[in-house]
Amino acid sequence: MGSRVEHGPLGADPMSDPDRGERSDVAAVIESLMREVPDFPEPGIQFKDLTPVLADARGLAVVTDALAAVAEDVDLVAGIDARGFLLGAAVATRLGTGVLAVRKGGKLPPPVHAESYALEYGTATLEIPADGMELAGLRVLLIDDVLATGGTLAAAVKLLRMGGATVMGSAVVLELAALEGRAKLSDVAVTSLYVV
Repeated sequence: MGSRVEHGPLGADPMSDPDRGERSDVAAVIESLMREVPDFPEPGIQFKDLTPVLADARGLAVVTDALAAVAEDVDLVAGIDARGFLLGAAVATRLGTGVLAVRKGGKLPPPVHAESYALEYGTATLEIPADGMELAGLRVLLIDDVLATGGTLAAAVKLLRMGGATVMGSAVVLELAALEGRAKLSDVAVTSLYVV
């Protein structure tokens, strides 16, 4: 397994601890707590389960701090259904902003902004409210747990822009580099805390 941090112009390197003048090892914390499940959800897949990372007080704190460290001047954090909700709320609390839940299709009352995207077998849809909140002009940090094929993050970026927000960047805990999802996000900064 390899680990590294990928970051763009969004903000600071989440692996450094400027207060102590040394590098914190966020990747080591993630790796020590993450569970690998063979042959899930299908034979040949080595599933990376972040549940133990989020359930551990230190793990959650380290990941939250690292994700929050990449933000510069954001007004809102958006978290993608479902673990992005947990991470997004934690990061928003650290940053002193609100949090927007980017929901799976059919979970919000109308009117909504919706964006569909391709899956391996079929399509999925993400939604945000089109009424009751104003996104125009807001600078948003997009948070999710995993960057795999990039379809979910790319759809969320389009959706936020549809609502009038400026997406300052996206940050994830885990990136599955072999799936090349980053290629679908060429116009937005992406930070990954741990890359395999």
